[in-house]
Amino acid sequence: MLTVEVNGKQLILREISDQWGEDCHTFLSRPEMMHWVNERFSKERFQGTDEELESIMEAFRQV
Repeated sequence: MLTVEVNGKQLILREISDQWGEDCHTFLSRPEMMHWVNERFSKERFQGTDEELESIMEAFRQV
């Protein structure tokens, strides 16, 4: 599960999994966050469908 919290100028992204626990990333800009998202959800590494990937990317663009 991923959550994004906008806190002033900061974007705080929390990645929560039952395997790794909680991993927190703090970004100072949307382009910085989108760079991380593009690396984290690259087409080569993503194990879902193209529609799922596009849905995730669109959700991040809406932040």
